[in-house]
Amino acid sequence: MHKLLWVLIFTGCLIWSAYHPKDPMTWWLEVLPALLGALLLAVTYRRFTFTRLVYGLALVHCVILMIGGHYTYAEVPFFNTLGDYFGWQRNNYDKLGHFAQGFVPAMVVREFVVRNHLIFGRLWQFVFITSFCLAFSAFYELIEWWVAAATGEGAEAFLGTQGYAWDTQSDMAFALFGATSALLLLSGIHNRQIEQKRSLYGRTQ
Repeated sequence: MHKLLWVLIFTGCLIWSAYHPKDPMTWWLEVLPALLGALLLAVTYRRFTFTRLVYGLALVHCVILMIGGHYTYAEVPFFNTLGDYFGWQRNNYDKLGHFAQGFVPAMVVREFVVRNHLIFGRLWQFVFITSFCLAFSAFYELIEWWVAAATGEGAEAFLGTQGYAWDTQSDMAFALFGATSALLLLSGIHNRQIEQKRSLYGRTQ
């Protein structure tokens, strides 16, 4: 994806998301990871340019976060419609968010591992990447807990449990499923894009 198009889509979604969000505090809490992620990608662009696949996935993840921030994860309209159709007891947009929380970071970590020759062997790469993503998801759940403890009822929209007793555990399970799915489905195309970069910039890239 061309970087100008990436920036235009990100900026457009950010402006839309920030315009009269459902809950301003929740907006900041949900969108801050997207802002930090975009900043990190910009800072590292010249030093470590990722593949088009990773940049595209990162943009999709940012859009998911911005939509959740605008409506809150429990009130995304399209998933309310899906809930009515399928008979869900809750709005499951947060599960999409946590699936992406595993799916996208898995490819980011995989690229860093493969291109820097940090771990050899597909099995050990798979174990490390899925473990990293699961640990990242667990840490995010701890952040949600800390925010809830610090702000009380003000963090209810951020937590988005919707009365589901096993919300934390299911969030981590969806992140693990996302990471596993990404590695199984995208490793082939990811390898081809990495090889293309190596042929353009040298074997160290």
